[in-house]
Amino acid sequence: MIANAFSPAERAAVYRAITERRDVRRHFLPDPIPEPLLMRLLDAAHRAPSVGFSQPWEFVIVRDPQTKAQVHAAFTQANAEAAMRFSGERRTRYRQLKLEGIREAPINLLVACNRRRGGPVVLGRTHQRSMDLFSCVCAIQNLWLAARAEGIGVGWVSIIRRQALREIFRLPHHVVPIAYLCLGWVREFLPEPELQQVGWAERDPLSDHLHWERYAAPAHELGIIPASTRQE
Repeated sequence: MIANAFSPAERAAVYRAITERRDVRRHFLPDPIPEPLLMRLLDAAHRAPSVGFSQPWEFVIVRDPQTKAQVHAAFTQANAEAAMRFSGERRTRYRQLKLEGIREAPINLLVACNRRRGGPVVLGRTHQRSMDLFSCVCAIQNLWLAARAEGIGVGWVSIIRRQALREIFRLPHHVVPIAYLCLGWVREFLPEPELQQVGWAERDPLSDHLHWERYAAPAHELGIIPASTRQE
């Protein structure tokens, strides 16, 4: 065995969690998530890599049905607006999709980024200010994979305005909502992503996304912004 590598069984478990992770919108069970298990998931999130070891994430645990109802109302409004961006048969199919489990999931979780964590100058953020936001996304992925290993479903509700989340949770200006998640036991994990299962989209072959040494497409086809005018 290669030094420092996991055993074959351990590696298989890691790759299984990655492969079988799903964005869960349905099939949530009402059974509560035990507190020790919830803390394990949050601890997995808290161990994510972060720029300058700043650990900028904040976690708001939501169980109150009234708060869930407020978030669901914000989702409903945003979802109606989103449907209008599609046309014809695509719009009809969009409206048939279930894109959240806010009220069904026993726990909702707001993940936010505290952009003041680490002080005014953070190692690694001096030239890419958004690295703290990306760090929070790494925390979410950690939680998502740990949840799958524990048999807990997670769904990311992205069709919602950030301002609505700010108002519902009274977030100060420097705390930015990153994700609103639904967590709970589920009846089943689908064998493939739901949007693939219903024919909305297909997974591309990896080869379509590989480039060697330089990006392959000509710059004039991409509408690339010159570096001198680009904003981070």
